[in-house]
Amino acid sequence: MHRLLVPSEQLASDSPVLPKEAANHLKVLRPKDGEEIELFDGSGKSRRFSVAGGGKDFRLAALSPVCAAPRASRSLTLFACVTKGSRWDWTIEKATELGVTCIVPVISARTIVRIGLGEREAKRARWIRIAEDAARQSDAKWIPEVHEPVSFAESLPLVRETTCFVGALTNPPPRPILKELRDMRQADGDATDSFSIYVGPEGDFSPEELAALIDIATPVSFGSTILRAETAAIYGVSVLKSFLDAAYSTP
Repeated sequence: MHRLLVPSEQLASDSPVLPKEAANHLKVLRPKDGEEIELFDGSGKSRRFSVAGGGKDFRLAALSPVCAAPRASRSLTLFACVTKGSRWDWTIEKATELGVTCIVPVISARTIVRIGLGEREAKRARWIRIAEDAARQSDAKWIPEVHEPVSFAESLPLVRETTCFVGALTNPPPRPILKELRDMRQADGDATDSFSIYVGPEGDFSPEELAALIDIATPVSFGSTILRAETAAIYGVSVLKSFLDAAYSTP
């Protein structure tokens, strides 16, 4: 079933008029008369419609009431230093598919990509579009909040609001992330409701950055091999999301 992102108020109409971008997308798809599509708002609400007319000339008729999908009770934030080119786009796409709540792009001391203050808003707008498209294709009901890029120092207050696990090489070596998660839950029960993963750049954290993170986050291992920055981000999100789904989801 084709899915289109629309403003929330459009879902209330039994015969909505699609915004320009969604309408153009549907025209390109050339739906057949009677074909079903889903409209969603990225904030948990969706509704099924039937296409009347088909082709480029169509109308929409509601087939179901508005459905509201609850947001996960525990949030998951990805703090990730921005990687080069398409690798960062891929990170946003896959993190959205996995169901993160928030993505915070970070510019650290060794981050190769440099983003000026005047570029932040435009970069964020583009990254939001990538997240929206990933949500549309993956049947996600919620689109993650995508922050403007922040400096490493600006990210630290946000880290303190979460229970954060940072992929880092330390001495002695850190424990696997799954062991840390299991021990945390055994000690804290269901007290924690905001989790995060922090992943460094291609050149790793500077010693000063790592020290600052370890002071407020738990260093963990992402396995026995050395992962690219974008691979580490998705590995960490995958393990943490899987753990949260298994440990806290209603049976």
